[in-house]
Amino acid sequence: MTLAASNPPAPQVIAPGTDNAQIIDLWVHGKSKNTADLYRRVATELLATIDKPLQWLTLQDFQSFSDTLEGKELSPSSRRTYISVVKSLLSFAHRTGLIPVNAATALTTPKPKDTLSQKILSEIEVMMMIALEPCDRNKLVLKTFYYAGLRASELCDLNWEDLTPNGENGQLLIYGKGDKTRVVLLPKTLYMEILNSRGDAGNSEPIFRSRKATNGGRLHRGSVTHLVKEAAKRAGISEKASAHWLRHCHASHALNRG
Repeated sequence: MTLAASNPPAPQVIAPGTDNAQIIDLWVHGKSKNTADLYRRVATELLATIDKPLQWLTLQDFQSFSDTLEGKELSPSSRRTYISVVKSLLSFAHRTGLIPVNAATALTTPKPKDTLSQKILSEIEVMMMIALEPCDRNKLVLKTFYYAGLRASELCDLNWEDLTPNGENGQLLIYGKGDKTRVVLLPKTLYMEILNSRGDAGNSEPIFRSRKATNGGRLHRGSVTHLVKEAAKRAGISEKASAHWLRHCHASHALNRG
């Protein structure tokens, strides 16, 4: 009887002497800034905990790292993200032939708790958040989040050149997660409100500007998160509300309306 041939080892495309920092640079190459920052942060914590080259990591090392996450003030969702990032790093090392076996495949990722229903606000609650917002810019940010169903990073990255007419209405060109591009239609009233806030801003300038001069005058995700939470508290809604909740609301309410 002829035995089936085992799979050949992956070709070695990374030099054996490559250090951890260089491996991480290769791993995050081409990823978005936010993703690269997250990956580097998790990898740094992993390597600080294990204190050995990536090539020598074992399943016991990964399980030890997973156990340390239990002692940190991390949400279950954040712990799942950490484990997923570690798996991505080791999958990369295995694909490139740096390690012969990917021990992280045996590491269990905690199953997520279904909390989506907790993140869906009623249309009345969303309208209250918008109506009670005293700042015109912040009110426009809330409207754009809700009516366009954007992520916080997508809203912050918007430039005036991304806003164009579409008949009597408007549309936004969104550069989203995974470098995917999509077009989002805007109702006429919101399109005109955004246009009227432009002033003399150039095409390459951000639609939503920060009051601070940092970051090129562009609104930061942290500021966006804060203003959404403040709007929620003002309307008597859970202070856990986030910009992403408005994205969920957009999808849910659109489905309800057919």
